[in-house]
Amino acid sequence: MLRNFVSFLLLSLFFQTTHAQMLTTIADGGNKKASISERIGITDVSIHYDRPAVKKREGKIWGELVPYGFTDLGFGTSKAAPWRAGANENTSISFSTDVQVEGKLLPAGTYALFMAMAPAEATLIFSKNHTSWGSYFYDPKEDALRVTVKTIPTADSRERLTYEFSDQQENSAIITLRWEKLGIPFKVSVDYISTQLASYRQELRSEKGFRWEAWVEAIDFCIKRNVNLEEALQWSDYAMNAVFVGERNFRTLSARASVLKKLNRSTEADQLMKEAIPLGTMLEIHVYGRQLIDEKKYAEALQVFKINAEKNPGKFTPNMGLMRGYSANGDLKNALKYARLALPLAPENQKKMVEGFIQTLESGKEIN
Repeated sequence: MLRNFVSFLLLSLFFQTTHAQMLTTIADGGNKKASISERIGITDVSIHYDRPAVKKREGKIWGELVPYGFTDLGFGTSKAAPWRAGANENTSISFSTDVQVEGKLLPAGTYALFMAMAPAEATLIFSKNHTSWGSYFYDPKEDALRVTVKTIPTADSRERLTYEFSDQQENSAIITLRWEKLGIPFKVSVDYISTQLASYRQELRSEKGFRWEAWVEAIDFCIKRNVNLEEALQWSDYAMNAVFVGERNFRTLSARASVLKKLNRSTEADQLMKEAIPLGTMLEIHVYGRQLIDEKKYAEALQVFKINAEKNPGKFTPNMGLMRGYSANGDLKNALKYARLALPLAPENQKKMVEGFIQTLESGKEIN
């Protein structure tokens, strides 16, 4: 009986000691856990870190609490460890696609972020080992990338360490570590167009590709950016003609016509638009007519506006189209006629605009 009790007691003590740190609690030293995520282009960037506080140690952080260079921390296997760029566990940073950090390529993935500090600069280290605790087991053989950046003294003091995104552009952002009176910024860039096209190619093979709208969306991107036009032309054929997916409507036909125009195949594009116009909605036809005016194809634009008026008689938008079409062709008398017809049909928030057009035409000026 005594033997059984001792065994039970030892087993209880074992579980108490081995499981003492398994429950969720505040991190040691009150360092707060944090994370920040942002999308650059379509690339997701996430940082997970712990936030130490200054705790009245102003002027003693850099070069003291955070030592300069690589140091022996007295624990673990590393005898020349960088700073963990935070507290407690590794600071980790993840990229959903390949990126460039300060102009240098870094493949998609999750990395430990370390920093070797100096009085006026910091060497950022992206390590393939992001699961170790701190930098005690840092191994330079696991480095994926090193870059050196200038540090920036700041007038205001930041009590708790934080990471921030700033200067966000379509294909880049600045990430800055801020703590006490120092900022450590580094630029992350992406090849947005390439990653977007790669994403389209992948998504169009999924269930999303069973709708012609998805193909047109990808085509519109290529047209707007003037990129990947030959593949966009293939996509347009699929959007119009593919089994279960394709549909010959205004949007698919006009999307293909736009690609053909970009490829200097205007005759084919114009022929497609002759098929597309009768299939368009009132607004789609009107927008196409406006596009022709922008291209200075004034006679073609007027014909498109006339078709819209025939399909949708007595409506505000077709009358506005005829106003623009006649004005572009120098027939201000007819332009004024249709502006006056449009005025009583105008929504309240557009009446003043139409009145302005009428005044411009009455003064003998073109309104486009």
